[in-house]
Amino acid sequence: MTGLPPSLSRVIGLSGGALDVLMPMHLWADPDGRVVQAGPTLEKMARRGDLTGLPIFRLLEFRRPSRVDGVQALMALAGQRIGLVLRSAPHLPLRGALTTLPEGTGLILDISLGLSFARAVSEFGLTLNNFSPCDQTIELLYLHEANTSTMALSRHLSKRLQAARAAAEAQALTDPLTGLANRRAMDAEIARCLDDPAEAFGLLHIDLDHFKQVNDTLGHAAGDAVLERVGAVLRQQLRHADLAGRVGGDEFLVILRDCEGTAELDRVAARIIAAIEEPVPFKGQACHVSASVGLAASVDYAVRPGPDRLLADTDAALYAAKRAGRGRAARHVPGALPDGCRAGDPKALPPVVAGD
Repeated sequence: MTGLPPSLSRVIGLSGGALDVLMPMHLWADPDGRVVQAGPTLEKMARRGDLTGLPIFRLLEFRRPSRVDGVQALMALAGQRIGLVLRSAPHLPLRGALTTLPEGTGLILDISLGLSFARAVSEFGLTLNNFSPCDQTIELLYLHEANTSTMALSRHLSKRLQAARAAAEAQALTDPLTGLANRRAMDAEIARCLDDPAEAFGLLHIDLDHFKQVNDTLGHAAGDAVLERVGAVLRQQLRHADLAGRVGGDEFLVILRDCEGTAELDRVAARIIAAIEEPVPFKGQACHVSASVGLAASVDYAVRPGPDRLLADTDAALYAAKRAGRGRAARHVPGALPDGCRAGDPKALPPVVAGD
């Protein structure tokens, strides 16, 4: 690429360097179809070093408007749009146009990337310096870079929006004081569990004993400290798959998954009650509360109840635990209500108090 032979330089009046600048992907072939000169970008893409003397058909494959195998057939395509590929990169479509040279000096083929520019830039590490200043590929590169930046920004914003949406949804389902699920989340999960006939679960309805006394004597800040401690107790005592929620001032619900019987409910309730009864320190004083728990197991029902019925049954069992002396658990037993009592009636006595 040190310069064109005198005959060609005389014919077109250009030095080899000028031709490289104007057409960095050009190829000049002699009448025998051998490369006399190739532009620097084409040589970079061919990855074969100096292409001088290489048969043009070993370097390129011409596909449109028809396959070409000889120099004369190629010269017949002068002035037409030609589809071609590098044989070393047949997956990358190129386009070209050629002109024949006077005095039997062969032909000049100018090649461009077209719509394959993005792949070529990435695959061959091309930069703006590899193209003619007038090549539209430069504008396409700018647009591609701008589009890439815009897409990256869009993905970043989308991820931020998704994270914000997820955080908002989590916040809408979380009790801000204890970090447990709230009433809305617990209602939804209870309904989901009941809708799945294969889901065996237990429900614990917890109400703190003597909580009002803590608020009245030590203030609401002490009450909040007790509630936060109860939230921590429930997280410690339950498995990862279980779900605990604060559904009222000092009222909590626990969904115990894979619960096949009441014995497991009794054990979990006993552990929770014992942990809640441990004094909660607050500003040099000890806050003392206990917990009454109403229990129900889905496997105890011959006909799967609705959410309202299940909650009413655990509420009735909770009242039974409080009547029995507080600080204990009571199980709801379907079908064991006394005459004249309705299922879920808070005044009903038949729930079985754990340990009785």
